[in-house]
Amino acid sequence: MTPDTSTARVWDLPVRLFHWLLVALLGFSWWSGEHHDMDWHRLSGYTILALLVFRIYWGFAGSRNARFSQFVRGPRAALAYLRTLGKRPYQAADGHNPVGGWSVIAMLAMLVVMVTAGLFAVDVDGLESGPLADYVSFDTGRAAAEVHHLVFNVLLALVVLHVLAVLFYLIGLRHNLVAPMIHGRRKTGATAVAARLGASPWKAAIGVAIAVGFAYAVSKGFRF
Repeated sequence: MTPDTSTARVWDLPVRLFHWLLVALLGFSWWSGEHHDMDWHRLSGYTILALLVFRIYWGFAGSRNARFSQFVRGPRAALAYLRTLGKRPYQAADGHNPVGGWSVIAMLAMLVVMVTAGLFAVDVDGLESGPLADYVSFDTGRAAAEVHHLVFNVLLALVVLHVLAVLFYLIGLRHNLVAPMIHGRRKTGATAVAARLGASPWKAAIGVAIAVGFAYAVSKGFRF
């Protein structure tokens, strides 16, 4: 029996888990913050921190399409890609396209800033604070809280743009970006040859250990 070459693997399991866990945790972080349930809010933030550490690690040690070197391109490549959107039929990129790659970097950067600010944040009364707030002054902690809130709003705007882009690809280009992020595969045509992603379970396990260990250390304020 010959293997089915009509589909190819695009996203490995760690990338897909990161994506959907992040979606769920951002929603939960917003809910817990709005309801002033700071114990759950902090726990959600520590989990997001672990996810970010893992994703940055996986961007260097992960599978082919997960690596930053595969999808981070210069402005010229991004502009050249935008010009191809008017051509039919649309040719899907193997992984993130150059514009989508910059979207990923922007979201990761905002997440890092938001989580970092939250670690140093202090509320108005000084009753609730991040685990690293003792390392800065009260005024700096308050400024961190403001940055934490502001960047979350910026992140929401990026999420809206991301959703609109997904809808544009689905409706305008007849290209489904959501399904591959669920099952990891995309249609390539009957004659396409699927390239291996090269995802290593051992490297993934090492990344999880690093991420969990770092987030735990931060949650304790680096005091043991």
